Amino acid sequence: MLVSLEQEIQRRHTFGIISHPDAGKTTLTEKLLLFGGSIRSAGAVKSNKISKSATSDFMEIEKQRGISVATSVMTFEYAGRRINILDTPGHRDFAEDTYRTLTAVDSAILVVDCVKGVEEQTERLMQVCRMRATPVMVFVNKLDREGIPPFALMDELESKLNITARPLTWPIGMGAGFRGVYNLHRRNLYLFRPGKTVVEEERVFIDRLDDPVLDERTGSDAAKLREDVELIEGVYDDFSPEDYRSAETAPVFFGSALNNFGVRELLETFIEIAPNPTPRPADTRVVHPSEKRFSGFVFKIHANLDPRHRDRIAFLRVCSGTFQKDKVYRHVRSKKDIRFSRSYNFLAERKRQITEAFPGDVVGLYDRGNLKIGDTLTDGEALTFLGIPNFAPEIFKELVSTDPMRSKQLDRGILQLTEEGVAQLFVQEKGRRKIIGAVGRLQFDVIQYRLTNEYGAACRFRPLAFSRACWITSEVREVLDRFVRFRGHQIAVDRDGNLVYLSESEWMLQSIIKDNPGIEFHFTSEFKTSGGRSGAPVPVA
Repeated sequence: MLVSLEQEIQRRHTFGIISHPDAGKTTLTEKLLLFGGSIRSAGAVKSNKISKSATSDFMEIEKQRGISVATSVMTFEYAGRRINILDTPGHRDFAEDTYRTLTAVDSAILVVDCVKGVEEQTERLMQVCRMRATPVMVFVNKLDREGIPPFALMDELESKLNITARPLTWPIGMGAGFRGVYNLHRRNLYLFRPGKTVVEEERVFIDRLDDPVLDERTGSDAAKLREDVELIEGVYDDFSPEDYRSAETAPVFFGSALNNFGVRELLETFIEIAPNPTPRPADTRVVHPSEKRFSGFVFKIHANLDPRHRDRIAFLRVCSGTFQKDKVYRHVRSKKDIRFSRSYNFLAERKRQITEAFPGDVVGLYDRGNLKIGDTLTDGEALTFLGIPNFAPEIFKELVSTDPMRSKQLDRGILQLTEEGVAQLFVQEKGRRKIIGAVGRLQFDVIQYRLTNEYGAACRFRPLAFSRACWITSEVREVLDRFVRFRGHQIAVDRDGNLVYLSESEWMLQSIIKDNPGIEFHFTSEFKTSGGRSGAPVPVA
């Protein structure tokens, strides 16, 4: 039976999982995959027990450090729905990858550690979600540990994240006395026994709070739960799925991902109320998923996903129509046609060839270096999707080869890694000095590790005094040329040939901006130029 485009759209949900480091984001991802039957067992990412299954931390450096340093893409089926998860880095140093990933999702799940509460990176990520009006669900994790009391945590979520929070589940106890969660949305209760590696725990179903089984199983916690639920119903407004989908309300769930507490409630409510693929803004119009003509954009590139084959995969979010393998599509930036004979979907590093994909899906395209982050592919229409910038870095180091015989490997490696968005590459004409700009120091560790282990390049980093970078343009070419001549030691070009000004301090940068009114300074790469060295900047909404 043929399935219509609209039916495919209605059964898809694409979301990102975001959090401060160590809140349990990757563990929650594993448990969601476990419920979907995509992996056989689950556990902490540092465990050897899951080596035979796919997990979201697949790069060797991630396994060694127990952190996520790159977005992972995972697809699974649950209850007739097609679910695409994008597990993002939690560490601040890799925030750019997370910000770009949020352009490719329709909603997000924000994981909060109940012990530590709302942390710094949590606040930053929520700001991005608010800026994009991305619907957010909150999963309060680690209820098997003693943490902040639930009502106090609800207040903290609202005050620090500037959101209207509404609990949809509520915990029974905490720490050693944590016994399960009451589902306020469905008005039922499951009592759990910890189960780290199985999907179906021993669960006792209770469909009303006055059931004597509740008192038998939880003792004094039963009276406390009844009081809490009565207070919640009196204090909080009724939950509205429409308010959630319009990013006005954030539903909150409580649980322990490690022990499978509350994960099922989160997943089942998610597939019930989460948005299907949504319209996307482009430079000429808004693109709707139900349009028959295909369109999509590249939000991530990863080289050496399979180190044995030295592949380069571009991750494309399908925005409208149907993607078909071997069909010719328009590469809008280059104004050329490209055909993709190899296309994949993913479970972390494990990929499977596909022949078609629909709005909301993330497709891995085998790329020979033609694509870059932010590129748009269409059925022929000349439009470009918006909102995928590079941000001005704050830490700068010169990349120095320590083995002249391996210079080609170094050049190829750093070009590919910066094309992935791991960091930014700037080159100064004098001496062809390569400068790497990043937002965090950990990025340099990742670059050096991958250059050594994936490309066989020997290198070191030399610190530089620069502390800020911005792109520069001007409506008058002579004005820009004069500025470049006088400030040559602070000028570089990015990998696309755009001019960049490097400043030693914020004070100096502000002084330079004030003294050069004919120069436009841009702090993200979302601008358009004509001719590279001059041209009026065009702001992007």
